[in-house]
Amino acid sequence: MLPLRTFFGLAAAFGLFLAPLPAADAFGPPVNPVQQGAQHRLIAELERFTKLSDGTVGIAVRDLSSGEELAVNGDTLFPMASTYKVAVAGRIFSLIDAGQLTLDTMLPLDPALVSEGGVADLLPHPGAALSVHNFLELMLTRSDNNATDVLVARAGGPQAVNAWVHGIGVKGLRVDSNTAGLLYRAMGIAPGSGSFHQNVEAAMEADASLRERDARDLPNMTFAQDPRDTATPRAMNQLLSAIQLGKALKPASTAALLAIMERCRTGQGRLPAMLPPGTRLAHKTGSLNGLGNDVGIVSLPDGRIFAISVFVMKDHEGHAMRDRIMAEAARAAYDYFLFAPDRRAA
Repeated sequence: MLPLRTFFGLAAAFGLFLAPLPAADAFGPPVNPVQQGAQHRLIAELERFTKLSDGTVGIAVRDLSSGEELAVNGDTLFPMASTYKVAVAGRIFSLIDAGQLTLDTMLPLDPALVSEGGVADLLPHPGAALSVHNFLELMLTRSDNNATDVLVARAGGPQAVNAWVHGIGVKGLRVDSNTAGLLYRAMGIAPGSGSFHQNVEAAMEADASLRERDARDLPNMTFAQDPRDTATPRAMNQLLSAIQLGKALKPASTAALLAIMERCRTGQGRLPAMLPPGTRLAHKTGSLNGLGNDVGIVSLPDGRIFAISVFVMKDHEGHAMRDRIMAEAARAAYDYFLFAPDRRAA
């Protein structure tokens, strides 16, 4: 028979084990009732947005002053699609910081890396060269896949990008492929001996369901469940925060990377769509069939900054609805951080 003191100690521990947990994943220092009420309202809004899709939606927001973070499905893995290009850019700038590269370094457009469109249409012939700065601009502002794979190769390959991400302390985000490899897996196509375009066309000719999935913007469920080239919303916010706060790169590289991301031309219906005119936003989008992402850093009028990552996968509702989810989430987070009680760190 247990001593009375031991019995009550176990009972107390068991009671704590059974205590109800928060309805959503909110982290940070203890909050007062007013702040807690604001948090609950934001979480309720984010959860409402997730119901606009028949797929899975992950949203994480993080105040870079206080470290407060709120999320829905914040620890779920999502395919990054082109948002992985932020990590590629970070690795390239780390090489610049190390003196192994400059923004003026000229890199050739390797014919073996060319898929179609984008920079391949801008240059007179494969093998023509552009500066690292120009490749970064094309990769981050236009999401150019050819430019990206030139930079992935110069970065040392996907494994080197992945090692850089983990080296700055980001967990829950992994880079396994260049863009061509990622797209082959997203489409369910095995690489062949021809060019990317030739391989895709041949696969679609052989399997009409591939063309239908592409035309109808339907998700590839197998790809959505593949752990390669994925991130959680929290992990993407960790990457963005490390860059913004100067923990990943030297000041000049940090400023240059964020400035390029502020010139992003893709996804105007996503994070930027419902923010007040003139809001400063550095972001990167990602898109595949049945999948849409947008991740970025938002500046408030009083100088405070927050990171936001929104991922949607396994969705059949279409890109317009995915865009709306991202836009609504960004505006709800903006209003929350602007008007909720100030909790910036002392």
